[in-house]
Amino acid sequence: MQDTLSPEGPPAATAAALPEITLDELSPELQAACGRAGWTSLVPAQAKAIPYLLADRDVMIQSRTGSGKTGAYLLPIMKKIDLHKNVAQALVLVPTRELALQVSREAQMLCEGTQLRTAVVYGGVGYNTQLEAFKNGAQLVVGTPGRILDHLLKNTLTLDHLKMLIFDEADRMLSMGFYPDMVRIRKYIPTARIASSMFSATFPPQVVRLAGQFLKEPELLSLSGNEVHIAESEHIYYVVPGMRKDRSLVRIIEIENPASAIIFCNTKDAVHYLSVVLKRFGYDADELSSDLAQTAREKVMARVRRGALRFLVATDVAARGIDIPDLSHVFQYEPPEDPEAYIHRAGRTGRMGSSGVVISLVAEMERFKLQSIARYYGIAMEERPLPSDEELERVVTERVTALLESRLRSRDNLQVERMQRFKALARTLAQSEDELAIVAMLLDDYYQLTLHTPPEQPAAETREESAPPRVPAKRPNRRAHSRSRKEKNFQP
Repeated sequence: MQDTLSPEGPPAATAAALPEITLDELSPELQAACGRAGWTSLVPAQAKAIPYLLADRDVMIQSRTGSGKTGAYLLPIMKKIDLHKNVAQALVLVPTRELALQVSREAQMLCEGTQLRTAVVYGGVGYNTQLEAFKNGAQLVVGTPGRILDHLLKNTLTLDHLKMLIFDEADRMLSMGFYPDMVRIRKYIPTARIASSMFSATFPPQVVRLAGQFLKEPELLSLSGNEVHIAESEHIYYVVPGMRKDRSLVRIIEIENPASAIIFCNTKDAVHYLSVVLKRFGYDADELSSDLAQTAREKVMARVRRGALRFLVATDVAARGIDIPDLSHVFQYEPPEDPEAYIHRAGRTGRMGSSGVVISLVAEMERFKLQSIARYYGIAMEERPLPSDEELERVVTERVTALLESRLRSRDNLQVERMQRFKALARTLAQSEDELAIVAMLLDDYYQLTLHTPPEQPAAETREESAPPRVPAKRPNRRAHSRSRKEKNFQP
């Protein structure tokens, strides 16, 4: 009997979990690699995940940054690669240049003194260094989907001998707009059995469907707690000045880039104000409160039901009874006045076994109330610093670059020929400091258009078509059964 999980329903049966592994149980080669990295033991993420990857079992692994997940897949890759073959045997797809470089550095540290060669591949830079790495026989390729696809289209990279395929931060790859490129990459993956794993901080339905397209009968693990269990939603909060909450929310939305979200406010005035702010920033947002006329409410509801509205700003009362499919994010512009409301708000995402992200914005004095709710309900909440200007610029730059490169790849010969008329002008604008404002304006206009079009996601499959992941057995979770009693007795 095996446990199954899909966006359409909860687990149905049970799959046996593999036992954890210790450093002493690794092969001498892998123990030596751990020694080069200064590891005296395996962290929980590695101890749980490595047995599955060594056994060639396809897995979806919930893991957050800093969990040790990179080592969890690099060590099995080292074990599986045949050093006598100078061809690409393992492919690690990542969402950003920074993560590609980070994974590459860790791989080089673990593989120091061995014959394993690594190529790191990402857009926005020249091709020569990457081509040289391929010519030198790189067996491990780490890169962003867009540039990987470029090399596949040009036949400078082949995956004919691929043994392992890793998706690192799959949720971020979807939010960056890489899904169309990933679909095209799939055509170059051999039809023979490939061991595939997907690492993601959360598993909303879109990521589950992505796994169904690349992984075969995947098992679902979580590396967030002390046991292997069904993925739960991620709870994050930011402490922000009350007068800057609107700008702070926009900054966080820019980083997260959710396909759709509900933003909860405590009052009708706050709902109206925030919906206006989001619209002025270029976002596809609308409001729902008791002040809304019936015809206007029906129009908003129709967009919600069609999945045609990206951001719904609402009060708790107005949002009752609304079910938005595939909702990946819930934002709380203000912490709820009633602690029980936090559970109801958070429950809008992560339904039926999938997981999502719940983000709260709190003023300094509101932090303690939120922390009291977290302690009482046993919710692990992570406080994060507000994204800096530099971080925001980097994320937006990588996102726009990925979108533009993808759009360029989709142009036919006639469109490419037509583009030549503007090459001289583009060169002039790029070289003139005075004209940079024009280039920035064009990029901003293009980016604003993308705010109304969420990144393309894997489409929902029918129940017959889907191949849901299996979930290893776990102990029953009694927390949900005790909530009703706790909610009545809560004291912040």
